[in-house]
Amino acid sequence: MICLLAGSVVAPLMAGAITLAWTHSVEKIVWEEDWRSTPAGLELLEARVRGSGAGMEPPPEARLANGVWSWKPNLPPQRQVIMRRSGATADWRICVSGRCRPMEAYVTPEADPIVMTVCEGS
Repeated sequence: MICLLAGSVVAPLMAGAITLAWTHSVEKIVWEEDWRSTPAGLELLEARVRGSGAGMEPPPEARLANGVWSWKPNLPPQRQVIMRRSGATADWRICVSGRCRPMEAYVTPEADPIVMTVCEGS
């Protein structure tokens, strides 16, 4: 299971796989990443971006289909993923089984940074 940590708050997402989504602050383009919990850590399964520009160029192995670039990042399982909130953009979105909610549905809007990790004991 995947958990969010914000200071002393632990927010279990009640899912072993999620999509983490956000909108780029300059380009206003949606970026999505599919993550799953494994015994080795958080595994990034796929990344998608609906355009390019300002540091959002898809890698050479990305494939374009229906206006979306997608690829499998070459990244080992991560112990944690640290997310920051700038206040300059909409909040991160967490999607579980196709239902997306803003990060503030799980932790307070002031919480920064937020750490995504595998829940202890799972």
